Amino acid sequence: MSILQRPLRVAVVGAGPAGIYASDILSRADLSATAFDGVSIDLLERLPAPFGLVRYGVAPDHPRIKQIVVALERVLGRGDIRLLSNVDVGTDLTLSDLQRHYDAVVFSTGAIRDAVLDIPGVDLDGCYGAADFVSWYDGHPDVPREWPLHAREIAVIGAGNVALDVARVLAKHPADLLPTEIPDNVHAGLERSPVTDVHVFARRGPAQAKFSPLELRELGHVPDVDVIVDPEDFDFDDASLAAIESSNQTKQVVRTLTDWAMREEPGTASRRIHLHFLHAPVEILGDDDGRVVGLRTERTELTGDGTVRGTGTFHEWDVQAVYRAVGYASSPVAGVPFDERAAVIPNTEGRVLDETGQHLPGLYCTGWVKRGPVGLIGHTKSDAAETVRHLVADLTQGAQVLDGPLGCQGPRASEPNPAAVVDLLTSRGVDVLTWSGWQQLDRHERQLGEARGRERIKVVSREEMVVRSRAPRVPVQLPGGALRTTV
Repeated sequence: MSILQRPLRVAVVGAGPAGIYASDILSRADLSATAFDGVSIDLLERLPAPFGLVRYGVAPDHPRIKQIVVALERVLGRGDIRLLSNVDVGTDLTLSDLQRHYDAVVFSTGAIRDAVLDIPGVDLDGCYGAADFVSWYDGHPDVPREWPLHAREIAVIGAGNVALDVARVLAKHPADLLPTEIPDNVHAGLERSPVTDVHVFARRGPAQAKFSPLELRELGHVPDVDVIVDPEDFDFDDASLAAIESSNQTKQVVRTLTDWAMREEPGTASRRIHLHFLHAPVEILGDDDGRVVGLRTERTELTGDGTVRGTGTFHEWDVQAVYRAVGYASSPVAGVPFDERAAVIPNTEGRVLDETGQHLPGLYCTGWVKRGPVGLIGHTKSDAAETVRHLVADLTQGAQVLDGPLGCQGPRASEPNPAAVVDLLTSRGVDVLTWSGWQQLDRHERQLGEARGRERIKVVSREEMVVRSRAPRVPVQLPGGALRTTV
């Protein structure tokens, strides 16, 4: 077997949990059976800050979930994985650039778009995607600073935790969000909201809801917000009863919902969240000016196997805004195969496939862009491990070609020097940010928060994020894991 006197060069595209877990697992992988001497990993991130949906997809009043960042910081803080932020793969770097500088590329670009809801009226003024709203209240640098919050009654379509987050943030009094890292512009926008009622619609029954028990219970502890559940929206078929019996999570969700439905005392809060089950949205209603004025739903009934069918009975709800929380969808990367219908990179267990179903040499994927927007952090870790396992297996297979070309699994990089990709980005005018840059931004956000008695206040503007993160030197990993810096 020929041994290359350099480490394996890998680019991981996307610095959310999936990308960081894949980088961590790969950094500890056994490459002794391959043709490489160790591994050198670059974690490429489009935004100026890492952590993906943990930073930009978790509601600010859920600091417990945001503690995942602590574990992710521990991985990146070791220094053996180089973070290159503010780098957009597809524009700043093309796929051919990556293949010239890296032996393998792992795409972990996540999912930040709203999935499609195919009913009439989705294009009306006042119909919004939940993913866009979440990006706004989490201070994503690429969304507008202002959000139209003019509605008194609002509909949220969906039966998952994102729907609960959206409903809670809309209904919660902004003063109760001040202890969090909520950006100032978001707090100011919510202060102007006249909302009184938020209606959440699920087309199936309580036992089919995808709420987590903790998220649902937290909804009942929001100050001056009542949770209202109509007993008429409750029904359980055989599949529902089986799900309750077999799943402790489903049992807890149904128990919480039942307790709310059985309340006899009317609520006295100034704001309300209504949870509606067995209501399928069929049309968003608009006025002559193209603005949302209502939502039409059809009453559904369970069929015995947990699915539902329409009953032909319709109801119209007076709402002035509709939020679609029906799931996330991944976006394509220029030059990389993409399945538009499934909104994922076509793959077999993380190996990227071309249009004929053949593995494209050196290309892999992990996380939601691999499997769709399902699963929790535990799934993300096992998913990354599967992808890395195949990457290493391909390298091992290629290394068995004695003294010849290493085949489709072999090294592809013609310019593997770690400094070369930084030089290329710099020549293109890209303001490359690093781990030390994130640490600078992190300290700045914490200082902003400390001055006002909060843990942090998130910087929203991309320009300010870059300025606060800018460092004069970019670290370069050398063979053996040593680091040097280059201007």
